[in-house]
Amino acid sequence: MANTPLPPENSASAIDAEKLTSRLSVTFLADREAIDPVVGSVMNVIREMCVPGSGDDIELALTEALANAVVHGAKSDPSKLIECDVACDDQKGVIIVVRDPGTGFDPTKIANPCEGENLYSNHGRGIFLINQLMDEVQFHKNGTEIRMAKK
Repeated sequence: MANTPLPPENSASAIDAEKLTSRLSVTFLADREAIDPVVGSVMNVIREMCVPGSGDDIELALTEALANAVVHGAKSDPSKLIECDVACDDQKGVIIVVRDPGTGFDPTKIANPCEGENLYSNHGRGIFLINQLMDEVQFHKNGTEIRMAKK
């Protein structure tokens, strides 16, 4: 269950979240305590609008993306904001975009949690999980924005 390789931002297969019409936008303070309630609310909407059933893969990927945005992007600073946009698209299914106010990162430099000493690390699996759970994953704006799609 691997994700689609990342297309260039301007390619035809890139997730263009700005062009979607059916969408939900949530902005919340970068507080770890806010993640679960936001995920619950967003998943309720996703289940109603897009995905009948549980959507467990989407829920876990969303949780990981929001946790990364809060912890790494906003440094758990509750004066900073995290943005989450969700849309349904007939072609791509559920599309989720998470933005943080951080400086970004290079996703190609993330260590593989399935190799060597990384197996014993107590962190570093979020991006790996997101890539395994979602059909398409892209990083934009120097890694401060993640776009995920699940059919």
